[in-house]
Amino acid sequence: MKICIFGAGAIGGYLGAKLAAHGTDVSLVARGPHLDAMRTNGLRLIDETGETNVRVNASSDPADLGEQDYLVITLKAHSVPPMVEKMAPLIGKHTTILSCVNGVPWWYFYKLGGDLEGTQLASVDPAGAQWNGFGPEKVLGCVVYPAAEVVEPGVIKHIEGNRFSLGEPDGQKSDRIVTLSKIFSEAGLKAPVRPRIRDEIWVKLWGNLSFNPISALTHATLDILCTDPSTRIVARNMMLEAQEIAEKLGVKFPIDVDRRIEGGAAVGAHRTSMWQDLDMGRPMEIDALVGSVKELGRITDTPTPTIDVVLGLIQMRGKVAGVY
Repeated sequence: MKICIFGAGAIGGYLGAKLAAHGTDVSLVARGPHLDAMRTNGLRLIDETGETNVRVNASSDPADLGEQDYLVITLKAHSVPPMVEKMAPLIGKHTTILSCVNGVPWWYFYKLGGDLEGTQLASVDPAGAQWNGFGPEKVLGCVVYPAAEVVEPGVIKHIEGNRFSLGEPDGQKSDRIVTLSKIFSEAGLKAPVRPRIRDEIWVKLWGNLSFNPISALTHATLDILCTDPSTRIVARNMMLEAQEIAEKLGVKFPIDVDRRIEGGAAVGAHRTSMWQDLDMGRPMEIDALVGSVKELGRITDTPTPTIDVVLGLIQMRGKVAGVY
């Protein structure tokens, strides 16, 4: 069973190291000093059990790696469409693509049923690059929970979490998803198969939609953002607007908005990924996390006044910083 991870940064590197340590035939697509370090010294994972060093097949050219049984994409959402053509050598007739990408997935309306079946989202898949280039029938959904960071080239530090929730777009327990769940589980990861993966996507998106842009705009860590009345009400209103959209699309939320915000506060003095990207001068996931929800509001005829204001502000912040 051949698995390729495209985008071997923090999460991709963590996943690759866990799979390789278990003996899985895994390869990684990376670039720059990180790739050079992996080729020279192997991939090193630092976690609660100590340090693990694994030799991995890594390249900047997918053509070196050939067709895969599973292609795992761990890039930021905005980085995927320009890479679709480059991924072509990895994808064969029977390749399954696991989309480990934050935000509303480009395949959201595949196998959803109803009047919106087959709707494509311009905010996350401009010109249908992924829909047409990959084909939605190849995709499995995934909600990623681990936190990790690249502490130096070739070295990944695991911070917390080991769950990768998996789901078929149609909710079925297919052979391909059961096989992948088993591979992940045998490598020491949690990989539950969810019959309603979109529900879980929205629970995570609730926080990403609101906490990320508000923190990038205010530089408030999660513990402050979620408890200060002035920012908590903004986050709460954004979440309620998103909930109305999601419920129109058939989503069932297992918790309420206030519990979700309390969960964010419990994380503590955390700097969100969008804030970190802004500080590092890297493109922020604005379209996938916020713009996509505004687009869904338009599609479902749902007003999104708070989301619209925050989206406009974070887009301008990104433009001024040269990262959007």
